[in-house]
Amino acid sequence: MKMIMAYVPPHRLDRVTRALCHVPHLPGLTVTNARGFGQEKVESQGETPAEQLTDFVPMSRLEVVAHDDQVDDIAKAISDAAHTGARGDGKIFVLPVERAFRIKTGQEGASAI
Repeated sequence: MKMIMAYVPPHRLDRVTRALCHVPHLPGLTVTNARGFGQEKVESQGETPAEQLTDFVPMSRLEVVAHDDQVDDIAKAISDAAHTGARGDGKIFVLPVERAFRIKTGQEGASAI
């Protein structure tokens, strides 16, 4: 199992979630609001450290826990839908998930997702 964690601009969220709905057997999706900055912010010149640390960019954070064989399809759907070619299109991370539990049924492992 893997967790696909993606950060995309909020104005692309609707397009990304619609693209994910077309991924067969998508196990589910969690979306939260996030704020932060990337390399462009760190490399910018002329700002004081205090300005750099308080000038966060709004992003939407998506999380999907899926079977290993679904990762490529999910990441491609997110990437294709979020891509504009402009700065700030976002990032996708894939992390291992050691265990999963479904609280309602008590299922464990891959059947819990």
